[in-house]
Amino acid sequence: MRQNVETFIGCDSDYEAADLVLFGAPFDSTTSFRPGARFGPSAIRHESFGLETYSPYQDRDLSELAVFDSGDLELCFGSPESALADIGQRAAEILRDGKRPVLIGGEHLVTLGALRAVYERYPKLHVIQFDAHADLRDDYLGAGLSHACVMRRVCDLLGDGRIHQFCIRSGERDEFAFAKEHTDFHPFDFTGLEALAEELKRSGSPVYLTIDLDCLDPSAFPGTGTPEAGGVSFPQLLSAILCVCRTNVVAADLNELAPMLDPSGVSTAAACKVLRELLLAMKKEAV
Repeated sequence: MRQNVETFIGCDSDYEAADLVLFGAPFDSTTSFRPGARFGPSAIRHESFGLETYSPYQDRDLSELAVFDSGDLELCFGSPESALADIGQRAAEILRDGKRPVLIGGEHLVTLGALRAVYERYPKLHVIQFDAHADLRDDYLGAGLSHACVMRRVCDLLGDGRIHQFCIRSGERDEFAFAKEHTDFHPFDFTGLEALAEELKRSGSPVYLTIDLDCLDPSAFPGTGTPEAGGVSFPQLLSAILCVCRTNVVAADLNELAPMLDPSGVSTAAACKVLRELLLAMKKEAV
């Protein structure tokens, strides 16, 4: 595996030495409102050079971590299943080499590709989702593979009680009813996250963290395909990431930045900072 030509700032370790491996999935073919998330991964890398590698929030520096950036996959836009298979293959390769994958989307459907590979390796996996949307539709306009259905497909895979949803503030009535029956559902904010993290930490359960950036309020993050008023702030999201990373996080992803929808660049800058903090929080000593 070769290093990408342009890496996320500070993520230029050798592959052999790396604990964390970044890869991008520039795919948004099932986006239901405003497209553009396919450009998120490259924008995050390019704009990351406006950041420092040092985080004053965590007193840690990316230069102290071994992170390898393998670049973006070349995905088939005409076939979601083909794209998911390629994403899963890359995640499986990273896991097979004893490393932890960190996926940059793309739309939220890309999570399913990586998660299939992680679940195969960790059958007792729990998923923590930060998102404005429940993503629990059984289908969207007849398609079962859609960013509007991704967590329903994850539930099909994991079964009941192992998906923990936070910040949800949008969805059909049927999705909210399904969540009450089948997922650990925390609408609007991060209430209950501390207790969940303590429980998962005690059990040592493997955790997959998926962050849909539209969990942030659109006043702070307008550059996304389906913005929803009433979201959380960056400090709240940072605290939640630090909380989750006290558990055994074996993989993670960040998705749904559509950079051209925010010409100011504020959304891309926010996404870069979230990724920096996520990588630093996933450092092994944090588990």
